[in-house]
Amino acid sequence: MRTIINDILGKFLVFLMALMVINVLLQVAARGLNLSMPFTEELAGFLLIWVGLLGASYATGKHLHLAIDIIPRQSSASTQKRLNVIVNIIVIGFALTVMVIGGIRLVYITLSLNQISPVLEIQKGYIYTVLPISGLLIIYYSFLNMKDNPYTESENV
Repeated sequence: MRTIINDILGKFLVFLMALMVINVLLQVAARGLNLSMPFTEELAGFLLIWVGLLGASYATGKHLHLAIDIIPRQSSASTQKRLNVIVNIIVIGFALTVMVIGGIRLVYITLSLNQISPVLEIQKGYIYTVLPISGLLIIYYSFLNMKDNPYTESENV
C-alpha cells in the first residue's frame, strides 16, 4: 500500500510542480511584455502551499525527511529501534494536533466565514484542505516507519 500511495503522491507532486513552473514562466513572460496577469501570483502561492505540504508527506513516506542521525547511527540496534519509535510518536503527535485537528479547524473556519481569494475567487477553505490531508499521510507513514529502522537500511532514494 505504501508503494501505491508513494506513486500516486509522487505523480501528483510532479504535476503540481509542472503547473507551478508553467505558471511562473507565464508570469515572467507577461511582465516582460508589460501585461498584467494578477492570477499568476496568487496561483503560485497556492501551489507552493500544496507542494510544500504534500512534499513533506512524500518525504516522510520515503524516509527522506530532515533528521539528525549522528546519535542513532552510533547507538546499538535496540537503542536505534527505541529512538525510531520515540521520534515517530513525536511526529504523529505534531501531525495530529497541528496538521489534522488544527487544519480541520482552519478549513471549517475559512469555509464558514466564506473567505474567498481575491483574484481567483476560490474559497480558501478548499486550498487549506491540503493541511489535514498531509497530516493524515504523515501519520500513516509514521506508523509504517515505526516498524522500520531507517538507520540500518540502505538509502531509499
